[in-house]
Amino acid sequence: MRIAFVAGNREQLPDPVIPLGVLSVIAATPIAHERTFVDLCFEAEPERVLAAHLEAHTPDVVAIGMRNVHDNGYGAIDASVAYYQALVAAVRRHAPRALVVLGGGGFSVLSAELLVALDGDVGIEGEGERAFVELLSALEVRAPLGTVRGILWREGARVVKNAPAPLVELDAVPPIDRSLVDRRHYERCGTDSVQTKRGCPLHCAYCTYPTIEGRTHRLRDPERVADDFERARAAGARHVFVVDAVFNLPSRHALEVCDALARRGAPLPWTAYVNPLGFEPRLAEAMVRAGAVGMEVGSDSGDDDVLVRLQKGFDTEAIRRASAIAREAGLKDCHTFLLGTPGETLETVRRTLDLVVEVNPSAAILMIWSDEREALEPALAAERRALRAAILELVRVEHTRYPRWVVPQLGISFRKRMFALLRRRGLAGPLWQHLDRLTAPAEPSIA
Repeated sequence: MRIAFVAGNREQLPDPVIPLGVLSVIAATPIAHERTFVDLCFEAEPERVLAAHLEAHTPDVVAIGMRNVHDNGYGAIDASVAYYQALVAAVRRHAPRALVVLGGGGFSVLSAELLVALDGDVGIEGEGERAFVELLSALEVRAPLGTVRGILWREGARVVKNAPAPLVELDAVPPIDRSLVDRRHYERCGTDSVQTKRGCPLHCAYCTYPTIEGRTHRLRDPERVADDFERARAAGARHVFVVDAVFNLPSRHALEVCDALARRGAPLPWTAYVNPLGFEPRLAEAMVRAGAVGMEVGSDSGDDDVLVRLQKGFDTEAIRRASAIAREAGLKDCHTFLLGTPGETLETVRRTLDLVVEVNPSAAILMIWSDEREALEPALAAERRALRAAILELVRVEHTRYPRWVVPQLGISFRKRMFALLRRRGLAGPLWQHLDRLTAPAEPSIA
């Protein structure tokens, strides 16, 4: 069969991201199929580029990956939905006989709703390597879609969701083909993506990782992880972001990965997501020996009651301790906080702002909470609009207390011109790591 894989994500603020998920599904797809790939990230006219690709290859199946359902500014999802609707419409015009398969992390969050809203034929909820290959096998022998695990599909006006596919054995999936990566990813930000595991057993109230990857840790061989770092370097990367839900859990595996990287001479500098749970000095020191330069922490709130409601499993003292451990080891730390989650008040938001000033991390990203379902439920959006406006005004007034706040919704340290300036200096890795290189904090701007 002829399959056109499409990476739909075009978000470039603060950085474009290599479409690791789509590339991994391509790697898992048997070479007996004719596989083509188009990454729309850098295209000014994505529909035109997609149309040209479809007309050149006349695919039987078009597989579109949706990385996020919203942009990195956490705005409403309406624009994202409209964009993917236009992509599917382009497929219908230029490859009218092709089966449209939708998947990716963003799609999995609202899989049934998005399958209908985007006019897809089949969806994959969660990881796609096994489910997509099973789908192709069924299509080849014209087996009913109901026999394919891990998919949802439209049958007339209703959506049918099949039983989940078994989770993928990660070391059985071939490495991604980095020759497919658009060179602009390496040229513009120099950062590649690597996974050391999938699955997250934590129970954060809002998190979609368990939906996408499951709750059971599936660990990759540390030597294979080190191989990926070396492949990324050979492809032209200057930095790696470890995209595990949480790198440091389980800590034994994290230490083994660090040891494998250290034995290779720390092939590239890297950054990872870290949870305050289980983050100890021994691991921080091992990360530094392995080439780590930074960590991102989903701290979420500076109020202990809010942390309990969010089911984080740690308190504000753990946040303080994680930051102190990172500072002692020489790791930069960026903490992300969600302001305005269900049950919050302006007083709990103030406590979060106070904690940022107290802890003084390398950077703090403040995201004003919005629910992806708000675009589909106008009453929910109206209910939360007033609180969001009050939080934004509070942050607008208070942000000068701390020079390294990043507030996407206000354009504070989150502006295209600022990012371009930092990249022109040849800096790789997450841009929050370089905020201290600016002569002054960015002024708030919504431009």
